[in-house]
Amino acid sequence: MSEKFDVTVIGGGPGGYVCAIRLSQLGLKTACIEYRGALGGTCLNVGCIPSKNLLNFSENFHKAKNFTNIGIEVGEVKLNLDKMMKNKEKAVTDLTKGIEFLFKKNKVTYFKGKGSFKSSNEILISADNNETLIQTAKTIISTGSEPVSIPGIDFDEEKILSSTGALSISKLPKKMIIVGGGYIGLEMGSVWSRLGTQVEVIEFLDHITPGMDKEISKEFEKILKKQGIKFYLNTKVEKINKNQNGVSINTIDKSNKKNTIETDVVLISVGRKPFTKYLNLEKVGVQTNEKGMVKVNKRFETNIKNIYAIGDVIDGPMLAHKAEEEGIAVAEIIAGQSGHVNYEVIPGVIYTSPEVAYVGKTEEQLKVNKTNYKVGKFPFMANSRAKAINESEGFVKILADTKSDKVLGVHIIGPHAGEMIAEMSVAMEFGASSEDIARTCHAHPTFSEAIKEAALSVDKRQIHS
Repeated sequence: MSEKFDVTVIGGGPGGYVCAIRLSQLGLKTACIEYRGALGGTCLNVGCIPSKNLLNFSENFHKAKNFTNIGIEVGEVKLNLDKMMKNKEKAVTDLTKGIEFLFKKNKVTYFKGKGSFKSSNEILISADNNETLIQTAKTIISTGSEPVSIPGIDFDEEKILSSTGALSISKLPKKMIIVGGGYIGLEMGSVWSRLGTQVEVIEFLDHITPGMDKEISKEFEKILKKQGIKFYLNTKVEKINKNQNGVSINTIDKSNKKNTIETDVVLISVGRKPFTKYLNLEKVGVQTNEKGMVKVNKRFETNIKNIYAIGDVIDGPMLAHKAEEEGIAVAEIIAGQSGHVNYEVIPGVIYTSPEVAYVGKTEEQLKVNKTNYKVGKFPFMANSRAKAINESEGFVKILADTKSDKVLGVHIIGPHAGEMIAEMSVAMEFGASSEDIARTCHAHPTFSEAIKEAALSVDKRQIHS
């Protein structure tokens, strides 16, 4: 007799495991199925966490190599890549084990294996040639996403890398080409550039970080160039060939000029797609769109009444925290509460050095929507804390409605931007005006004073610039 559950979550990533815990807290008998053998999904195993670990290590390495510039005399600084990778793996293992503990604490049943639909109320779990069938009243699809390549090119994770392979390089490459100027590629490029690799980026558009506020994007590109990263914009990759020495890449730019670039490794970072291939969705008739994303209504319900979906498999930004919010929301909806996600206030962060963070609308979006807005900006060059620690690149930019003064968007490039954006996310969640921010006392000396000054700047009354 197969075990019965109120709700089964397929996928143990940030959306799935958070959803499963919340369901159990709400009194529902809950199962979570994860095929990796480790919880946390892409984010924890081969994404957010290991990449931030390497970003931190590489930044420390870079700082140590330049200590003499600030009066700290040290001996020769050497890179031990093997030890760095082992530290990264330990951080990941510790966190995945932590989620298993949370499952036990919250009485979530954890199945290791691939979950697929046998029927709308039956889930087949396959693991090591063994199969387990469970019964479920409701199912939540939370299987995340996987990297996509360019047509005709397969990842081998040795010379042709996805973001997964870029986190586990065993030998420092002399040169790395990154195809795609989005945040994942730029984060990985920053890691290897700081460790000593020559990094070059090929981007099809005329700017990096598509979708970001253009002014921030331009400043970001300028700073990365100063750090030694080279960009080929308006450039298309036509062909990639592996050879004995590495990889050969054929490109063509908008003026039809062709070029061949030789490199040790190439990282293809052109996007991600929903990971649904093992689910057997066609068996139960769950509908997807042309991009393979599962179609859901505002209650995260698919066209099949008792089947729901959240996270990267549905429309919206592919961000771990967006998936978590949806996981909490759908759990509360299933339990009869009023779960809700405010998609207008979902922050994004690029963890380079300096960091880039944003929430709300860009200038370009406001112009398209014909929204009347005003702009306040303040440079970190005029922020005392940033100057004191020699991290004064970048600025804070606040966009506010011309008539109501309501904050519509905030964009930051500078030190600790990823932490600073939280203040503005909370402010926007409560419908704050730029005047509200400007009238709020900020501690001195802090980076967050730049936010206050940018808010003052909306009405052209900043003090320190």
